[in-house]
Amino acid sequence: MSPDSLPGVERGIAHDLHRLPELGVTDRAVLDALLDSQWAGVLSTVADGEPVAVPMLYARDGDRVLLHGSTGAGALRAVAARAPAVLTVFALDALVVAPTTFESSVNYRSATIRGALTRVDDVALDVFSEVLIPGRTAEVRPSTPKELAATQALSLPIGADNWLLKVADDWPATPEEAGAGPDVWSGLVPVRTVLDPPVPAPWAVDLPVPRSVRDLGA
Repeated sequence: MSPDSLPGVERGIAHDLHRLPELGVTDRAVLDALLDSQWAGVLSTVADGEPVAVPMLYARDGDRVLLHGSTGAGALRAVAARAPAVLTVFALDALVVAPTTFESSVNYRSATIRGALTRVDDVALDVFSEVLIPGRTAEVRPSTPKELAATQALSLPIGADNWLLKVADDWPATPEEAGAGPDVWSGLVPVRTVLDPPVPAPWAVDLPVPRSVRDLGA
């Protein structure tokens, strides 16, 4: 199924996409769905004159993306000082097995959000945790002043024009389009991520699984 036929997806030429601009999607709801479906992205910036790319957990909170890490991390110090940054999020949805290896590809969703990050207060750390594991903050002790002092919370705004979204979601090329014979199988191999049952740590085998963890797989 082509993304053009998916309900709610607004497509058109994205002028900042120089390769395959027809894959550009402008529907903010599709962006939010991608961000909410993933946990990790790559934050890229320039620190001390060198490019830096750091895999990080993130959490979308409305019109902003929250990130956090050690106050000693060079990349975070750079973006906290307003160095330009970009967050990249990528989801692999299927292998596209075409009649030829040249035409074979993947179906995917990818987004980049550019801008300057700002420091936010410590409450954002609880918001971050609640996005990843809803209800967990009520089950554990609050963060200590020492832990908070060692952690930097940052916010990247999601504006009207600081993000790009690409969606590839289609069947492979036909045998005629690929210049192949009709007897070569082609199709999709869907990729999905599932949460298996929780495995307790050795010191927690006699404790009940908390509701926040049980609900993750619900």
